[in-house]
Amino acid sequence: MRIAHLGHACLLVDTGGIRILIDPGGFSPGIVDVTGINVILVTHQHADHVDLQRLPAVLEVNPQARMYAEPEAAAVMEEAGIAAEHLVSGEALTFGRVQVTPVGERHALINEALPRVGNLGVVLRSEGEPGFFHPGDAYDAEPGRIDILALPLNAPWTASRDTVAFARRISPRVSIPIHDALLSAVGRRLYLSQMQSFGPEGMEVRDLSDGAPVDVN
Repeated sequence: MRIAHLGHACLLVDTGGIRILIDPGGFSPGIVDVTGINVILVTHQHADHVDLQRLPAVLEVNPQARMYAEPEAAAVMEEAGIAAEHLVSGEALTFGRVQVTPVGERHALINEALPRVGNLGVVLRSEGEPGFFHPGDAYDAEPGRIDILALPLNAPWTASRDTVAFARRISPRVSIPIHDALLSAVGRRLYLSQMQSFGPEGMEVRDLSDGAPVDVN
């Protein structure tokens, strides 16, 4: 499995011969340069996870890409003229040798003044390759046993203790830090050190913030 972190919550995952772009949002500057995409997945409607202004440019250079989104996000995208098929929690999709299973239901609580929107994390599995989980913006979904976790470091909806508890519950072999655009360099180093020190025993923290694709097996 080859993974590139394109900024904030956005990951480009090559697995089982399929190239999957997850959460191409407004804090992810490199999304318009990516080609060869087979599938685009959107976990929820917030702008840091789906950039309605730049997404058409991504689709223009990737006309073969199939677009799937959490249903409320799909409705928002439709209003902007971007068609997307619906992800449904627990209903697996198959792309070649890759199975994509949406999990979860709602975005984590930010504060009582803001309504909780839909959120569906995605689990990627392909025979002979590691299992991968991107949770979107929630820590309550049950992905089953996975090897690689896209781990949100910081957000208005979480705290470091919650992130550590989530990592310990999922207990992956490898975590890839994401959702980090609001952190300073100093703050990011602190969060990374906490994940490494307090996360599950044996979990490797792979920092892909330079944007270069890396094989993670």
